[in-house]
Amino acid sequence: MTIPINWYLLVAAGLFSIGLYGVLSRRNAIGILMGIELMLNAVNINLIAFWRYLDPVRMTGQVFAIFVFTVAAAEVAVGLALVIAIYRNRDTIVIEEIDLLKE
Repeated sequence: MTIPINWYLLVAAGLFSIGLYGVLSRRNAIGILMGIELMLNAVNINLIAFWRYLDPVRMTGQVFAIFVFTVAAAEVAVGLALVIAIYRNRDTIVIEEIDLLKE
């Protein structure tokens, strides 16, 4: 018995919506990065679901998912490095309080 693709798409849409809400409602830079990660994981669920139900012979869905994992890891590393650098200079990670062009 296989689970219909609709269930995977609903879970991915819910996860993407939670991530989008986190990005739009958070003032903390770490919370925004976490929301972006949730959205990327929703994309991975969609990639694997479509691969499984449309063309399970080729490995394209899994390869794209691994690529998204790699991009997400690089995004987190760069994002956290920027947040740490900004925190050391400004003593805050609240997005509204970070004005890098003003001294």
